[in-house]
Amino acid sequence: MNRTDKWASSSARRVPGSKLVAVLVAAVLAVVGGSGPAVADGGPGAGSRPPANPLAWLAFPGGVFSVDAAARTVRYRACDRDTGRVADPGMRVTARSASGQVTIGGTSYRYDIPLVGRAEGVVVLFRPHTRPDWQVGEVVTDPLPPTDPAAGRALLPLAGQLRQVVDAATANPAGVTVRDLSGRYGQQQVSVNGTLRPKAASVIKLWILVELLRRVDCGQVSLDQGVLVTAADVVGGTGQLQFEQIPQVASLHKLAEYMIEYSDNTAANVLIDQLGRFAPVNALIDSMNQRETILARKMLDTEAAARGEENYTSPDDVVSLLGAVWDARILTRASRDLMIGFMREQTLNSKIPAALPPGTPVAHKTGDLPDASHDVGYYLVPGAETAVAFLTAGPYDSGSETVRRLARTVYDYVVGP
Repeated sequence: MNRTDKWASSSARRVPGSKLVAVLVAAVLAVVGGSGPAVADGGPGAGSRPPANPLAWLAFPGGVFSVDAAARTVRYRACDRDTGRVADPGMRVTARSASGQVTIGGTSYRYDIPLVGRAEGVVVLFRPHTRPDWQVGEVVTDPLPPTDPAAGRALLPLAGQLRQVVDAATANPAGVTVRDLSGRYGQQQVSVNGTLRPKAASVIKLWILVELLRRVDCGQVSLDQGVLVTAADVVGGTGQLQFEQIPQVASLHKLAEYMIEYSDNTAANVLIDQLGRFAPVNALIDSMNQRETILARKMLDTEAAARGEENYTSPDDVVSLLGAVWDARILTRASRDLMIGFMREQTLNSKIPAALPPGTPVAHKTGDLPDASHDVGYYLVPGAETAVAFLTAGPYDSGSETVRRLARTVYDYVVGP
């Protein structure tokens, strides 16, 4: 299967249809000529439009094109190249779109990106002696606007209930973000303290996994590939590898599975090295405009922690990632299903699963430190699928109880008793 076939779950890589071509060509010509209006998201009823967001990224098969309209920067990151974050001082920003052109290494990137989630945007690559390469796809923002605002309003009272739990957790600053995935609530998102930025603990392993699977989707690595794990790689804390025969050659599949299923710290550290240390994972984070998240040290690297090098995230960033995975925007459907399968086999089940009725289907990832307790993932009850992120700082035991209370509050609202 070639790379384009693997990405068939997303909007197909294509030269757009005739009606859309007319709109997109007009946008590109406006960029080149410096005249004419930039294309906004359009649609009926301007008064009912969702608000614009200066942080937006275009999802297309095999990559993303990220825009920060406030800073006037862009980033193209796909299977074949990563421009890094690039300034575009000439970016044209209107109330609802950003358009412009940057040239890097002989390739020009001309773009027109609505600053509204779920709208369609375009980036066109112009290389010497080759035909223009059109990348058309759906724009992702955080949060995404609801698909059905009327249905979405039915989820809004949940925020008040979650606020009561958060306010009662006096020993633990807490944040929670919830996004409907089922459509029952119009894919509405609600949050309380969604930008809270505690230490990420093992929740950061989700980004490591996504970067690995993105490379699998690009055909750059195979999960069957073996990696030598030596005694120098082994660390303590959670995990299974430390109790197995070492040295051993472990497949990337095994390392990824262990990193999630057992929250294996050794597996996570080996994968960080295989990916090229921290920069590629942080490039993934930056490409999705997740501003509160960073991978700055390996698992259990106490010396780095003492130097102030720490991993952080936020509930909003976690649900941004979970939503992009669920929608097959950052991974193919096959890799999405594999990731959720790993999360369903999670063995550390004292938080979300413990708070819900026995047998409730969930896929989740915990994060545990003496001063942080988290659980994030998916409720997979048919017809009530939901992405959740419960993050706390402060004492672990009371933080874990707050996570359980938040988890049950969400369940009772979206699923019912």
